[in-house]
Amino acid sequence: MEDIEKFINGFSRFQQQYFQDSQGLFDSLRQGQKPSTLLIGCCDSRVDPMLLTGSDPGDLFVVRNIANLVPACTPTASAGVSSAIEFAVCELEVERIIILGHARCGGIRAVMSPRKAERETDFVNQWMRVAEPVAERVRRDLAHRSSAEQHQACELASILLSLDNLMTYPWLKRRVEQGLLKLHGWYFDLEKGALMAYSARQHAFLPLVGSLPERQDATA
Repeated sequence: MEDIEKFINGFSRFQQQYFQDSQGLFDSLRQGQKPSTLLIGCCDSRVDPMLLTGSDPGDLFVVRNIANLVPACTPTASAGVSSAIEFAVCELEVERIIILGHARCGGIRAVMSPRKAERETDFVNQWMRVAEPVAERVRRDLAHRSSAEQHQACELASILLSLDNLMTYPWLKRRVEQGLLKLHGWYFDLEKGALMAYSARQHAFLPLVGSLPERQDATA
């Protein structure tokens, strides 16, 4: 019950902040939403897009799934993810899409080290097939590297895969080509507390927000 009380108390603080102290925000949001950004992130409980970006209600249209993946536009594509992207792009007309990946992703660990299903269902491995092409490439090209290095390489490569897959949606591609929509690939290094962004010009993930100086031992 302590967890439930935490959530209820949290809602009370939310209510105080947005429905009493800042009434104007929700007065406008009652009329409808107009977020500028679609953020596709991971379900991981450590990587909350609203918390990480300091966003208010109405700022982000958020899609979360295991390993922040975007399936290619095919007749068998996941309707849940694809329909959310379609709504954000075609109805809300967002100005940018951010794919937000992160370090120590359990979904990437699953695709890099697949296990035989021990349950009646195997939804995780079925979903992670989206990332199998990059996992295969990483296992082949970085076979001489450590497991940790391979996993991070796959985390980064899966962000690029999702960016490429976004461009398979014709209505999305048109808006990008018209200059109405920008695509971004971000990576949250939760070990260092840093944020990286992919640079197409340099073909690399570069720091957007660097890590903090190492903390000193309080007893030092």
